[in-house]
Amino acid sequence: MKDFSKELSFKTSRSSGAGGQNVNKVETSVTVLWLVAESEFFNDDQKELIQSKLKNRINAEGYMFLTVSESRTQLMNKNKAIEKIIELVHKALIVPKKRLATKPSKGQKQKRLDTKKKISEKKENRKFKF
Repeated sequence: MKDFSKELSFKTSRSSGAGGQNVNKVETSVTVLWLVAESEFFNDDQKELIQSKLKNRINAEGYMFLTVSESRTQLMNKNKAIEKIIELVHKALIVPKKRLATKPSKGQKQKRLDTKKKISEKKENRKFKF
């Protein structure tokens, strides 16, 4: 896991939720911003992959942003924001293995046909014959 937290910038704002009167006077909500295109930690292919997979979190200027206001303190929200953005980026960099198409074996085909035949016979035996 690459730690690119040195490239992150932060904005604070007043958050809603728990905190009582403290909410109205302290800026505890933290928004983390990261300019994906100018990152020195990732190569061009990785940047392109990040931009395609996380395009809903990247604005028109190319900044990826994430807002956290879970905790009552700014420091805890900042730490959670760093963890979350690093986790999001690393999940975006994972390329799933391509599925290889396989065919059912002769035994599997025969088993399926035998099962179909048994069920058909069972239903046929239920019918009343004159």
